Amino acid sequence: MYLVTVLGNLLIILAIGSDQHLHASMYFFLANLSFVDTCFSCTIVPRLLVNIQTQHHTISHNGCLMQMYFFMALTILDDFLLAVMAYDCYVAICLPLHYTMIMCPQRCWLLVAVPWLCSHFLAFSLTLLISRFSFCASHSISHFFCDVLPLLRLACSDTHAFQITMFAEAALSGVVPLICVLVSYAHIIHTILRVPSAGGKHKVFSTCGSHLSVVTLFYGTLSLVYYNSHPPTQQTLEWWHL
Repeated sequence: MYLVTVLGNLLIILAIGSDQHLHASMYFFLANLSFVDTCFSCTIVPRLLVNIQTQHHTISHNGCLMQMYFFMALTILDDFLLAVMAYDCYVAICLPLHYTMIMCPQRCWLLVAVPWLCSHFLAFSLTLLISRFSFCASHSISHFFCDVLPLLRLACSDTHAFQITMFAEAALSGVVPLICVLVSYAHIIHTILRVPSAGGKHKVFSTCGSHLSVVTLFYGTLSLVYYNSHPPTQQTLEWWHL
């Protein structure tokens, strides 16, 4: 499954890069999303496969923080890119005559560069805060990778300031993009309902149907994992200081 995920995303990037007809803003954002998903898989799965193969479920302290940093940065970046792609669908369907002017190359680059910078800044600030914690209890994480919440349960330092920062960043990086997606699709649905023919409605909806499926899977999975009171896995990962 790891190879299928990586090769599938790389094939999407290759197809978009090699075909001049796909050098449009919609596919530019899709190529970025595929690249982020490739990096996302490579952040967790290779280390997990090594742990399974060697039966040594250990990771260094610095390695744990690095894994957590890239996991957070790429998750936040996925959030922002899905919101950008929803806005692109909104412009394509609701403002088709102004699409070329609004989604010019300069604006497309800006809509990608800002999420990259913001996601890494937000992830770095949380990683820097958690790196200063003292862990005086067990170093056994009840998870198969270094995530924020399992690490937070092991800290014996005061985590109040960290939790405030984490919830503020979660609102900024999760709720705000979700609101952008919902508002964009509210306008898109309103536009689709005004199309007189069933064939026309199907053609308009097919433009953003795949994106809507990805958004549903992404936020649905996050909700199941992070709003579930039970531990996500019984596997443990031991981490140690260099």
